[in-house]
Amino acid sequence: MKRRSLAFALLIFCAPAVAQAADNGIVTTASKHSVQDTMDRFAAAAKERGFTIVARVNHAGAAAKAGLKLRPTQLLVFGNPKGGTPIMAAAPTAGIDLPLKALAWEDASGKVWLSYNSPAWLKARHGIEGVDKPLAGMGKALAAMAAKAVE
Repeated sequence: MKRRSLAFALLIFCAPAVAQAADNGIVTTASKHSVQDTMDRFAAAAKERGFTIVARVNHAGAAAKAGLKLRPTQLLVFGNPKGGTPIMAAAPTAGIDLPLKALAWEDASGKVWLSYNSPAWLKARHGIEGVDKPLAGMGKALAAMAAKAVE
């Protein structure tokens, strides 16, 4: 009986954390490559699709310069005004999330992941209306670029 109670209590207390993690708008995919290679592959796929690379941030490198340790983590900032401008025209606050970003990171067990914001989450977050086609295109492009990066 005590085991059932403990299991039930864990389920109740852990469920909100799981739901929150699943509902945070971040799409995360496991990669077969290192952080460096995953981000190189993602950047190449983005360029192939006509995206401009705005910045690439090596968070682990910056941490090392500050005398701190951080597992390999890189952020790519990229965009295309043809897709982003209609979205920001419909909801100017979307500019805080655009240009788009992708994060390649290594977890504590050495597994590499690629994460990015879901366009559906951006739509809900900013109340974006009337630009479903650019948002759908963004979603397809992100999924395709992520697939190329992690395989």
